[in-house]
Amino acid sequence: MMDDLYQNRDDMAATPVQDAPAQESPAQDAPVEGMSCASGAEKMKAQAVASGKAELMERFEADYPKGPHDQPQSMCPAFGSLRVGLRMRRVGTILSGSACCVYGLTFTSHFYGAKRSVGYVPFNSESLVTGKLYEDIRDAVHEMADPDAYDAIVVTSLCVPTASGVPLQMLPKQINGVRIVGIDVPGFGVPTHAEAKDVLSSAMLTYAHGEADSGPVQAPRGGVEERPSVTLLGEMFPADPMMIAAMLEPMGLAAGPVVPVREWRELYAALDCAAVAAIHPFYTASVRAFRAAGRTVVGSAPVGFEGTDAWLQAIGESCNVTQARIDAARNAFGGAIRGALSEKRIKGRITLSGYEGSELIVGRLLVESGADLKYVGTACPKTEFSRLDADWLEAHGVHVEYRASLEQDLAAMAEFKPDLAIGTTPVVQKAKEQATPALYFTNLISARPLMGPAGAGSLADVVNSAIANKPRFDRMKAFFEGVGSGDNAGIWEDTPVDRPAFRKKFAAKAAASRNAVDSGEAVGT
Repeated sequence: MMDDLYQNRDDMAATPVQDAPAQESPAQDAPVEGMSCASGAEKMKAQAVASGKAELMERFEADYPKGPHDQPQSMCPAFGSLRVGLRMRRVGTILSGSACCVYGLTFTSHFYGAKRSVGYVPFNSESLVTGKLYEDIRDAVHEMADPDAYDAIVVTSLCVPTASGVPLQMLPKQINGVRIVGIDVPGFGVPTHAEAKDVLSSAMLTYAHGEADSGPVQAPRGGVEERPSVTLLGEMFPADPMMIAAMLEPMGLAAGPVVPVREWRELYAALDCAAVAAIHPFYTASVRAFRAAGRTVVGSAPVGFEGTDAWLQAIGESCNVTQARIDAARNAFGGAIRGALSEKRIKGRITLSGYEGSELIVGRLLVESGADLKYVGTACPKTEFSRLDADWLEAHGVHVEYRASLEQDLAAMAEFKPDLAIGTTPVVQKAKEQATPALYFTNLISARPLMGPAGAGSLADVVNSAIANKPRFDRMKAFFEGVGSGDNAGIWEDTPVDRPAFRKKFAAKAAASRNAVDSGEAVGT
């Protein structure tokens, strides 16, 4: 794949092939009447297995094992794969799912800055039962497959179509030279939106690998890198790949594309690498795709002094770099990192939680910056590529919780009484209610440079500033003390009277309603 991988013309469109013949509408293997997005995870999973998706569900269970609490509390996982597709050039997106789900996903995507339309294939009970939904999806794909506008179209099946066995694998692989990538991203199979990014990335890598094995493919937009490259697996702050490139240069290596990629042709360059750096350790299916292409995968990340030193050694060895060149890279950046860490120290006790997948490497950086870090919770699962970071953190007295629930994050905050809580929105909300300074992990921590010398001092200012705000929280808490909480929040002429009998009756009705949904007595689409 290394020598004759690319076509000579940089601006060539996808290699045209004959359109695949139209497939007959699939017959449903199991009845789907009464199936809805409110039918309960276990019922929908059982329905998916009965409808011919047993292999898919088994793969999800192996790739994305859930925690003891069944599933992390997070946004719809399909948001992750949707966002990956919307950020790619010349890639169209079609969703098929309940209207409420599609509305929420597109609203959230546009809230995060996407400026593209999202295709939608609706359904009803009849189209699910008869297989007409598959025909509607196939027709939508043919209508949208314009090679002047798209390199690829991603078709995503949400909970109800997946549970009903809609066979996206039967869609044509290409139409008019436009690649068709069908994926299932059900909330009852993919636990978090972070792992949904892996679902789409791995599907694209596998598709691109097949293309590269079949003949020459498009060269990267910036040209072919002559040096051996290291593909970076996991989304990161835009400055981090540039910092990693600088650290790799003394070893004669280059930083390859970041996966998830921003353009289809980058997939070929990502596969055409000397090694893969699993910066985010949960991309299990993507790792499988890289290994199928014969690539070595290295865990952890170049964060802090110890993390960077170990990572450069591991990358150098995996790329067959001489020890002298590895030592040159380690020496070139070790002093600068130590200097940055010594100049900007963090003083205070911290608990950390999030759902991006970078929580452990951020934890390492906090510890090396001087923070008294007690707890790291991540919504992502334990993998072989997070082992080094977890072992390092635990050796430094940090409790690491994989598949952490909100309750576990809050319990850690209550137990350790941090000077600063870094976490998800509900964690931050709870902390501030208690007058504890808090920072939202996704927007205020992970959206900063973390790698090498640039990352060494990047967290200290924002963390120390937040901790220093403790007196302001105390003043606000004292000012509002006594105005009530919960049902009695606010200022009242007459304090509301608690009515436990009514509360008990309402709770019973709510429980009965939930049970009706779980048992299938309440249905709808």
